[in-house]
Amino acid sequence: MINKIEYVHEPTDLQCGQAVLAMLTGLPAGQVAKELNNDRETTLKEMKTFLRAHGLWVSYERKEAEDKSDLPDVCMLSLETPRCWHWSLYCGGVFYDPEHGVMDDFPVCLRKYYWEVKI
Repeated sequence: MINKIEYVHEPTDLQCGQAVLAMLTGLPAGQVAKELNNDRETTLKEMKTFLRAHGLWVSYERKEAEDKSDLPDVCMLSLETPRCWHWSLYCGGVFYDPEHGVMDDFPVCLRKYYWEVKI
């Protein structure tokens, strides 16, 4: 269980994945981008590989959520927002969205997928 998440706003419009990885690992987003050798959109493979390399467990299976009651205690989210596909983080009943801030519910989105994360 991850005890405390420190919110990280995405450094650029294309770095929501790096911000989610930074929040989960406690590393600065710039360091995450450097380790990934990627300062643009991240792929699912990059997200999972990075988390596992930093000692976190990530589920293999993608699951769909209708509302937050479907979510495990900690998970990374892939959300189809009106503008684009977007990475976000859910932990302990709180959404830590790199673009929209700390929220009580999902940002506006059509489809919601998640992967459970554990230390």
